[in-house]
Amino acid sequence: MIVEEFIIHDLTTRSVDLPTSKIGGLAIFVSSIYLKQKHMKSQKVWFVTGASKGLGLNLVKELLAQDYSVVATTRTKQALENEIGDQENFLPLEVDITDDSDVARAVLSAIDYFGRIDVLVNNAGYGQTGTLEELSDQEARRNFEVNVFGSLNAIRHIAPHMRRQQAGHIFNIASIGGLAGNYPAFGVYCSTKFAVAGFTEALAVEMEPFGVHTTLVYPGYFRTDFLSEGSLHTAANPIAAYVTARENEATHLHEINGNQANDPQKAATLLIELSTLEQPPVHFLMGEDAYELAKNKINMLTAEIEKWKSYTVSTGFEQSV
Repeated sequence: MIVEEFIIHDLTTRSVDLPTSKIGGLAIFVSSIYLKQKHMKSQKVWFVTGASKGLGLNLVKELLAQDYSVVATTRTKQALENEIGDQENFLPLEVDITDDSDVARAVLSAIDYFGRIDVLVNNAGYGQTGTLEELSDQEARRNFEVNVFGSLNAIRHIAPHMRRQQAGHIFNIASIGGLAGNYPAFGVYCSTKFAVAGFTEALAVEMEPFGVHTTLVYPGYFRTDFLSEGSLHTAANPIAAYVTARENEATHLHEINGNQANDPQKAATLLIELSTLEQPPVHFLMGEDAYELAKNKINMLTAEIEKWKSYTVSTGFEQSV
């Protein structure tokens, strides 16, 4: 290597009394630094939130298998380290995604370690069930803090680096529930994903002039632990009158959970493939179920728009003759 050869040549031509073994050790040390820098320049650096389970964990594992560099955030760093182990191109960070200063610290740590961030995946989030009447202000706000404001925190601190690089890709993981929200007991959760969809559409046009791509992902049902009783939050004070809501919760917990049609490993591979496209999509449906639900929503909305068109267009000022 040119760098190590220069250092060794410099040491051996100066009046420095170093044993040959020391010089050989230095060569190995310098070589490892060179290889690490070369690796970081040749492969994109990914920043993945919510990385300790589900889609996030599958993505991190696949990225490392494909020799990418990965910054992975989680609430419990030990759980992530237990799953992944110690790897040179892997930086696990314990981060409270709802704490803006904590996110800022994590981003600086990532830049300090790898020198850049090329891809951000806003994946952190959780499901919250309960009707709008049942859920307390605290329950509803907490779901928004994690699912919405957590993503905004990451974007706020990573976007400046991508602007300066004039390159990057931001994936915001929403849900098909952020496009079709007519699920009893899932109103607050779906509304968080509608919010993600809304700000992502704006983000896409804001970042485009800087060469930064933005992709809004609408996943369908994937076979992860997202719907397990330990992950899906339910209303602390349920109201017995909401029979339909309880039935829908039970269906998700006991029938859909464990039988989801989509493979999270394939989702991880697909996200990586999308990141390699010259012109990736802004809106991306993930899963056949997501495709069908989106088409149903579009057809329903189109029919309703046309049905009430005469009322809709009746609000304009009368045109003078």
